[in-house]
Amino acid sequence: MAKTKTTFFCQNCGAQYAKWQGQCTSCKEWNTIAEEVIQKAEKSSWKINDSSGGTKNRTAKPQRISEISTQSEARLNTKNNELNRVLGGGLVPGSLTLLGGEPGIGKSTLMLKIALQLPYKTLYVSGEESAQQIKMRAERIQPVSENCYILTETKTQNIFRNIEEIEPDIVVIDSIQTLHTDNIESSAGSISQIRETTTELIKFAKETATPVILIGHITKDGNIAGPKILEHMVDTVLQFEGDRNHIYRILRANKNRFGSTNELGIYEMQGSGLREVSNPSEILISKNDEELSGTAISATLEGMRPLMIEIQALVSSAVYGTPQRSATGYNAKRLNMILAVLEKRAGFKLGAKDVFLNITGGITVDDPAIDLAVVAAVLSSNIDMAIDKQMCFAAEVGLAGEVRPVNRVEQRILEAEKLGFTSIVISKYCKIPKHSFHINIIKVAKVHDVVHHLFG
Repeated sequence: MAKTKTTFFCQNCGAQYAKWQGQCTSCKEWNTIAEEVIQKAEKSSWKINDSSGGTKNRTAKPQRISEISTQSEARLNTKNNELNRVLGGGLVPGSLTLLGGEPGIGKSTLMLKIALQLPYKTLYVSGEESAQQIKMRAERIQPVSENCYILTETKTQNIFRNIEEIEPDIVVIDSIQTLHTDNIESSAGSISQIRETTTELIKFAKETATPVILIGHITKDGNIAGPKILEHMVDTVLQFEGDRNHIYRILRANKNRFGSTNELGIYEMQGSGLREVSNPSEILISKNDEELSGTAISATLEGMRPLMIEIQALVSSAVYGTPQRSATGYNAKRLNMILAVLEKRAGFKLGAKDVFLNITGGITVDDPAIDLAVVAAVLSSNIDMAIDKQMCFAAEVGLAGEVRPVNRVEQRILEAEKLGFTSIVISKYCKIPKHSFHINIIKVAKVHDVVHHLFG
């Protein structure tokens, strides 16, 4: 038996030290270094047996890049359009995907639904729930699939033994923090265990061209628990976001070696599980028949997907000496900048008034193209005059009070036209391609022009 060794790891970033010290020199955090028992293994848990009963030794040989074939790397369709969009078209064979999110946000529900929908043989490994609990949730989501296998195990050696018997096309691990291997003597969830078990799964995925999906816990800071190197080791890092008080969930890609990181998927949490939202613009805009002041619609972009979002503003006289500035789903500092522009360039006295701003649907938007809609909503609430419900906005506001153009304005115009809006307000300096739009395009150059057009 190999001699047991101990070393010190930073629980925040995973840096390794020979002895204990108060501050981690890598991440500059204090009191995060802890001692863990490690033991180097003589051989890995994963191995491929040949027909003669021996073990294959795969030795990589250098190849010319022009001779490498990529035709066999066809993506696997997950039968989930939102996940396919975020991944860039589907799962790549041999890839490792890490899915993180807050407790109770729906990570396990999403992965179980995908495992039940897949037309491929799928092994769902759970270290947190029993097989009976998973079966109860599966019956609520949809009829049980014949291609989905459930395994409740946390030891990687036993997991690989079952993988050799079943030979699945896709493996889902829930969660990586619950796995442990005999090659490391530290407890499950420690830095060394997470790193070693992930290494074994990477070796398995690359040698067998089997995609592996890992579910990961997050810390109170919102980062994925474990060493930071975990995010470097995997191919794709997905973040499942949303407020548990709202029914909508957003899936983003923080890292993607096989596609763009600008795409996002939207889901709706229901009693029967997560439902894909194919047209998010309809759910983000309230269906009010009455005309209400302080409401404006903006055409924004999330990745390649255009969205129509509703912005609500409330301007009232300040009760206390210092007026309040509050923004939900929008940058509060940018709101203060826009209010200063309205005060300086447009002559509106908002310095002694409370201003509250909200983006409906519980989403957060950082697209500068919603600036003009924020201006319209604030001014509408200030003078208590409603804006036409069939009008939307897509432009950035500068410090000089000018209305600046935004990128991909044609997609925004087409989305507004598709949803039935009759007019859209954009910058005068936007370069619109020659196209016959069935929507009234209003071009403005300064904030004064917007005020004149909306309120006369």
